Parts: sequence; structure tokens; C-alpha cells
Amino acid sequence: MKQPSFFAKILLFGEYGIIENAKGLTIPYNFYKGTLKFVDAEEHSDSNEKLMEFAAYLSSEMPDSFDIERLEKDLAAGMYFDSDIPQGYGVGSSGALVAAIYDQYAHNPIATNGLSKGKISELKTILGKMESYFHGKSSGIDPLICYMNIPLLINSKDDIDTVGLPEEKAGKGAIFLINSGVPGKTEPMVQAFFEKMKNEGFRKTMHKEFTKYNDACIDAFVKGKTEPLFKNLKNLSTWAFANFKPMIPTRLLNAWENGIQSNDYYLKLCGSGGGGFVLGFTKDFEKAQQSLPDFELEPFYRF
Repeated sequence: MKQPSFFAKILLFGEYGIIENAKGLTIPYNFYKGTLKFVDAEEHSDSNEKLMEFAAYLSSEMPDSFDIERLEKDLAAGMYFDSDIPQGYGVGSSGALVAAIYDQYAHNPIATNGLSKGKISELKTILGKMESYFHGKSSGIDPLICYMNIPLLINSKDDIDTVGLPEEKAGKGAIFLINSGVPGKTEPMVQAFFEKMKNEGFRKTMHKEFTKYNDACIDAFVKGKTEPLFKNLKNLSTWAFANFKPMIPTRLLNAWENGIQSNDYYLKLCGSGGGGFVLGFTKDFEKAQQSLPDFELEPFYRF
């Protein structure tokens, strides 16, 4: 059978902030994708076994929402998730898997076309409960973007809407990914964040400063306003360097600080951090490449 593909995602803005009701902006990243497939081969037994464990979770926690019998039958026939989305890199590997299972095995899956805010919120809740199996707790945002495959503006936990983005231009500017070289683990990073939130000083700066810079970046990016975008990106990158240092991959600490000092580029977390990809923004991609000779930069949006 021919199965649909589900693409990776990038959370441009809102990492950790969306947990505290700040805004977020997430976009599909079609460079990576995953598809449910059938094959009689030992090389995919690991994926098949992990899907069986996920199916057992769905059978226990959400039995009325899925055709568990058909899912288990297909897994017994060797179904696996064929994915090139790197795991632990902040681009939605578990989100794409959750989206694929929901699409094929949910009873009456919600269609993606013309969804109201209420339906988007309902879908996010279902997908979040599914993805909680992988991360302990999930907002549902990652599988939602992987399932809908269109940019989403997160105004708050219960207010999510589709959004149009400025068209790409063949300019000098770029948003890019840097590979830290090591995968990150979402659950311990999120737990560390909640520990930090117990500190009143951190909580105050998170709600006042992070939210201010983060939301201003989103507003400027959506409206295509480069100058206010980069002004607030510098503030956001500086704030993260001071307050999110445990989440910044060690290999990128010097590069992160260099970007703030040189203004050649600014770095920010891509997802929960600790490893995986880091996001970069620059007005001059060639200059950023020259300033980061030890890293391979993967541009995905030009302006």
C-alpha cells in the first residue's frame, strides 16, 4: 500500500516559551520525512518493535480513539516507520511518527483542510497525548505541524492558527541549521527547565524578557520586517546565552557568543536543545559561513 509521507518541522520561535503561554511559530521542514512501510526484513525489526511498544501504550491509554486491532495486525505483518528525520535533533522525529499513526489508525481522523481554531486545539490535544509516550509530556505542537504540514502561529496553548509567511527572496540573508554533532534528549531538558522555573528570578525574566523578545521576533518575521527582527534576535540570543546555557550544546557555546559580539549571525535553540540542531539567522549568509568555518550551515529560508 502507498502511505503518505510526514515531514519534519522547525520551531522557529517559542522553545520553552510555549510551555509558559508565550507565542510560537512553527513551519514544516520538507528536507526530512517519514512513511509507514511494510517489509519482511530483519534490518527494520528495531523500528517495528518500538512501534509495537507504542501500540501497547495507545491500547492502554487511548483504546477508544484508534483501531488497535488493525494496527497490531499490520505490525505483526512487519510494518515499520521508514524515516530519515534524525532523532534527538529538534526537528520532529517523534512528531512525524505520531502524525503517521494518527492519520492511518485513528477512528475518524480530523481532516486538515479548513480547520477552525477549536478543531486545531482538539487535534493538538489528541496528538499531544499520543506523543507524551515519547517525551513524558508533550504540548502536541510537533505532531500537529507534522500532520497539518503548514505554518502555524501559536498565540497561546489554546489559540493556534494557520499563518502566511513572507515569500522567500534570492537575497543575502538566510535562516540556517547547524548540526551540533550530538543528539539531544527532550525529557531531561524540559525537566531542567521546570526546575529553573521554580526560581523566582528566572521565572520573572522568562515571563518579562524572553516573552518580549520572542513575541517581537515573531511579529517582525511574519510581517517581513528585517531590522526589528534582527534587533530582537540579538536580544533573544543574548538572553538565551545567559539563561539557557545548559540547553546550548557545549560545542556551540563559543560560536553562540561570537555571533552576539560580531553581529554576523545570531543563534537560538531549535527545540529543547542539549544537542541536535541549533538555528541561525544572518543578514549575510556568506559572512556567516566565513565566521563559522568549523560548522556546516544548512540554509532553509532565504531573504
